[in-house]
Amino acid sequence: QVELVESGGGLVQAGGSLRLSCAASGPTISSSGMGWFRQAPGKEREFVAAVSRNGFSTNYADSVKGRFIISRDNAKNTVYLQMNSLKPEDTAVYYCAADLAPYFRRNTATSLPGEYDYWGQGTQVTVSS
Repeated sequence: QVELVESGGGLVQAGGSLRLSCAASGPTISSSGMGWFRQAPGKEREFVAAVSRNGFSTNYADSVKGRFIISRDNAKNTVYLQMNSLKPEDTAVYYCAADLAPYFRRNTATSLPGEYDYWGQGTQVTVSS
């Protein structure tokens, strides 16, 4: 059982930055691909970014490419999402997720929510204009 706890959300002005953290307890995340998703009010949950189990591959939604950076620190059992140049449309609850990827998918950074086995409770990010 993996428990994921997000932190770092808050209120920021457009153009500002935030860094989200996702701390995992239980089994180490070193065997997991990790992803960030978000859900705005009245909208479906959408993919934001992912990093593969081995850290060699990343994947970003077009809407955040060039502004957001996903990274992982296996020693700290933590995944980060650095968000720069934030826009009001980035306002959402951000969720961390773990994909218990088998070894043959060690280089996969999937955008498919169905591939993820564990989810955090989310952290609110609000970007004011």
